[in-house]
Amino acid sequence: MEKANALFWEVSWWEFLLVTAILAGGAAYLTGRAVARAWQSNLQLVYYIILLAAATRFIHFALFRGTLLSLHYYVVDFGVLLVIAFLGNRITRARQMATQYSFLYARAGLLGWKARG
Repeated sequence: MEKANALFWEVSWWEFLLVTAILAGGAAYLTGRAVARAWQSNLQLVYYIILLAAATRFIHFALFRGTLLSLHYYVVDFGVLLVIAFLGNRITRARQMATQYSFLYARAGLLGWKARG
């Protein structure tokens, strides 16, 4: 049953959940926040997530006997982490725009802002 969904996780689902979604996902969310707070570009965020995904693959390899140099699972980890990082970035950016430029913009939901008007 461990290899049932080998498309997304390599050894077991709880390893994927623990390492990729919770530990590295938390780091990706905080990285997205940090990039937004420093007003850096999304390209910078992608670069940071490339490095974080490589570190995540190393943790899978070192702790759970995963494959270190597996392009498929690297891309899966990278995709999951990138979505989480962009979510953290967008939430922070929406808060920034509504707070720092409150005379121009108002908050429009969790991820957006709209022009006052």
